[in-house]
Amino acid sequence: MHDYQMLINGVRVDGENGHFDVVNPATGAAFARCPAGSLGQLDRAVEAAQSAFVEWRHSTHEDRRQRLLNIATDIEQDADALARLIVLEQGKPLALAFSEVMGAAAWTRYAAEQQIPVELVEDTPTQRIELHRKPLGVVASITPWNWPFMIAVWHIMPALRAGNCVISKPSSLTPLSTLRLVEIIASHVPRGVINVVTGEQGFGSAITAHAGIQKIVFTGSTATGQSVMRGAAANLKRLTLELGGNDAAIVLPGTSVEAVAEEIFQAAFLNMGQTCAALKRLYVHQSQYEAFADALTLIAARQVVGDGLEPEVTFGPVQNAEQLALVEALVADARNRGARVLCGGARLERAGFFYPPTLVADVSDGQRLVDEEQFGPVLPLIAYRDVEDVLRRANAGDMGLGGSVWGSDVDQAQALASRLESGVAWVNCHAQIQPNTPFGGSKMSGFGVEFGLEGLLEFTGQQLLYVRKRETQ
Repeated sequence: MHDYQMLINGVRVDGENGHFDVVNPATGAAFARCPAGSLGQLDRAVEAAQSAFVEWRHSTHEDRRQRLLNIATDIEQDADALARLIVLEQGKPLALAFSEVMGAAAWTRYAAEQQIPVELVEDTPTQRIELHRKPLGVVASITPWNWPFMIAVWHIMPALRAGNCVISKPSSLTPLSTLRLVEIIASHVPRGVINVVTGEQGFGSAITAHAGIQKIVFTGSTATGQSVMRGAAANLKRLTLELGGNDAAIVLPGTSVEAVAEEIFQAAFLNMGQTCAALKRLYVHQSQYEAFADALTLIAARQVVGDGLEPEVTFGPVQNAEQLALVEALVADARNRGARVLCGGARLERAGFFYPPTLVADVSDGQRLVDEEQFGPVLPLIAYRDVEDVLRRANAGDMGLGGSVWGSDVDQAQALASRLESGVAWVNCHAQIQPNTPFGGSKMSGFGVEFGLEGLLEFTGQQLLYVRKRETQ
């Protein structure tokens, strides 16, 4: 097996706590070993970032812009190898992994071109007031296993663009593409500006409590986000938390099944359903309930489940055994409560963590499959009669990441979407995100935003410059 290394202060190092295995979800077997870092190595990474910040904070916007553009070029040149590495550690089909890499490069180019404005608050003959934005210091990025490369880019690039130094901590399930990403970044920035540490469970808590870190950007579960927030309290770290979602979609009566079924399926099963803002609950008016069930079942039947490196595969495995067990438990609970499993519904009898696209009908609110975030290849279909009632049901949960309304009357759909209690509301689409549009959740789905100017400013602190003018003598 290939052994990987961390990068601290520009130097590749082994883990002082040995190694841990990285498992290919298509086989269930280890294919590489990742360094298990020590708390002492975390301290050294933070010290390196603090030292580098002394100069990096004063680098010009043009300097950082050019470095990020060079990083994007290197990502693009290494895209094939990076995509294959993502497939091995995460499981998604190769085409989707390649799209993840190229999307990350495009996101990096967008970050490179962003400007941090100085806001003129007041300018009179007697005084001038300006609002300036300054880098925070050392930013820690803690990333999940579902989009390991893309989300690392989402965290790291705006932090660097704003003049911060970064400690990256990828998921222990999918650390390898992030290790490679950090190597690429490090070849274009001064020593210590970017560092990466890896470890298994418990290592992240040391990062959240570390006094030398000024901000944490975290993407992951709500429970872990709460733990991050508790750990960050000691030195009042700035936080951006993008947490769990149980996104509802409402299909209004009279919506064309043929026009939207494919898009709904893709929004629900994007990355095998392992996407925070994927469509997780589908509410369909009873007049079209069976028509949508039939159309979605036909689309599911066309999917080719298998190893993401096989060219014909369109649907990969669940990333890990623990998540697969949750999916199995939720479907079993629904079945025991009388639900109809329209397709799928059982783990495939083969090596790896394979579960086919699964549609479950005759379920409703109050059942685990509807109320809990499945984060896997299962979609519950819930019938409704009254639009006001379904809006209440869509908003009833404690999560509020995204939501959508689908309908032929765009004005009607928009009016209803604006009443969803979610950080993002889509009309006739779902899980659409762009680098120029802020994205973040409400309620227990987190706080703070990523992307756009608002996301960039999350990596800065403000300083009000108040100048009292004097008359020249």
